[in-house]
Amino acid sequence: MPFAKSKKTTCRKSNDLKPKECCAHAIAALDQHLTIPIQGRLTQTDLFQALVGMAAMQQSIHSITGFLEHVPCETSFRYHLNKLAMDDLEQKSTAILTHLVHHVLKPGNAYQFAIDYTNDPYYGKTSDENESYILRSKRKQSTNEFYSYITLYVTTRDRQVTLAVYPVRQGIAKVGYIARCLDRIAELGLKVEVLCLDREFYTRKVFGFLTQVQVPFIVPVKKQSNRMKALLQGTQSRYAEYRMRGKPSLPLTIAIAVKYAKGRRGKYGAENLGYVVGGIAWHPLRVHRIYRSRFSIEASYRMRNQVKPRTSTRNPVIRYLYAIISFLLKNVWIALLWIHFSPVKQGPRTIEMRAFRFDAFRLIIWEAIRASMGMVKGITVLRQRV
Repeated sequence: MPFAKSKKTTCRKSNDLKPKECCAHAIAALDQHLTIPIQGRLTQTDLFQALVGMAAMQQSIHSITGFLEHVPCETSFRYHLNKLAMDDLEQKSTAILTHLVHHVLKPGNAYQFAIDYTNDPYYGKTSDENESYILRSKRKQSTNEFYSYITLYVTTRDRQVTLAVYPVRQGIAKVGYIARCLDRIAELGLKVEVLCLDREFYTRKVFGFLTQVQVPFIVPVKKQSNRMKALLQGTQSRYAEYRMRGKPSLPLTIAIAVKYAKGRRGKYGAENLGYVVGGIAWHPLRVHRIYRSRFSIEASYRMRNQVKPRTSTRNPVIRYLYAIISFLLKNVWIALLWIHFSPVKQGPRTIEMRAFRFDAFRLIIWEAIRASMGMVKGITVLRQRV
């Protein structure tokens, strides 16, 4: 009697991106590079897991302890986070942020970079603990006081990741922060195609430093002097020379891109857009186009603010840790896009951002945290039902 034919079965590996995988990358970036000495059953992984959940849902330590069952208690949470030191966090911040960046950036290649400031509003009182980290600036979000961070960001298309974040302290010059960022680029084995800076960096010291270290750069001009205003009059894109006053005067090369407003922002006619450039010989319109890509950093800030844990602490170290985590989650999302949402095709590699939106990433992170740490299943009532 012949054997009955069995039904063919095939084991196909699921191609779905699981919440646990997304969350594991973010937690591993913190767990592998930071050390918090803890005794007992609680581990630093538990702390980092709760921090990532806080970021995904924009919650504080106080609020997250009311959502999750197996989260560390509020007292333990704060006690152990206070063990972190600012110097150690600054030293390891780039390693945390670049945990998965090797999937996106390749050593030896040249990329476009931007260095910029981002401000987190502060509404409390200053003390000896945080006085040197509080900067006063133009009023925004109902305050004049901010914790400020300087960021190093890749602006090359589809590779917008943050490579370094440093807290800004009173009395430290801009050149010092630029030098630190350039050191991080060199340590990662990357090359600078061009460095884009905003008008805050329009200073003699910055131009002199970048020229000395031979880093190509673009900085928009300040239209303060009559000489500069006269220079930005014309109907054709061109290069011009300008001398910045001082002792001695500093010669600058100005690329002037002419664009026609065509009614945008209520303007008409030719617009002369001037940029101080160094180390590049591109057409002025290309200079303008490359500099415009710098504004992707503003979108990055908006996304980062969607995954920033809430806090009212004065402790600058904890605030800095929260800033690192918010930029880390955005970097992890970009890396996952390159790993899982880059179609195989001819030509340059691209990613399909519409297939995995940042909002979906946030929700997937929260789903993994909720499954791991357990949601609170009931809330203690203050009054019994009648």
